Amino acid sequence: MQKLARFIYFKLLAWTLVGTFPSHLNKFVIIVVPHTSWVDFFLGLLIRKVWNEQINFIAKKSLFDTPFGWFFRWTGGAPIDRNKTSDTVIATAKIFSDRKQFRLALSPEGTRKKVGQWKTGFYYIAKTAEVPIVMVAFDYGKREIKVSEPHYTSSNKVADFTVYEAFFKGVQGKVPRK
Repeated sequence: MQKLARFIYFKLLAWTLVGTFPSHLNKFVIIVVPHTSWVDFFLGLLIRKVWNEQINFIAKKSLFDTPFGWFFRWTGGAPIDRNKTSDTVIATAKIFSDRKQFRLALSPEGTRKKVGQWKTGFYYIAKTAEVPIVMVAFDYGKREIKVSEPHYTSSNKVADFTVYEAFFKGVQGKVPRK
């Protein structure tokens, strides 16, 4: 399956990779920016096969109760209770402590629409779980996926976000934003 994924990614799509997936780490948060299209999900599934690595995501618990729950589990999903009385950051950090390996991918934008400011949940999940953040850019303009070195949160949130935003500067999503 990895050979097929590599053929599709490198030969058919003619994309490149910049950076190395930190396969030596079992637990970290992956932030993927920009998230402008439903195609990003499938590009994510493809690149994880290219890397031959398990990458997870969280989704509302009810999705795992449907007839398609098996699909969400098979693709690396973890159910999370997102009702008003639960704390998603703490619940997600608990998944990190409960599992030997958990590599959580999410979009800090929280939507495919243009946003003025990222949601900060990813940051607090990483901080609470005491795991690093790995930045992954899906740059459709350059036809490349760029991967950062792992970055541990510090006591200076503003400085940390400056690092994150600088990594994604100039990256173009599938749907260019105005």
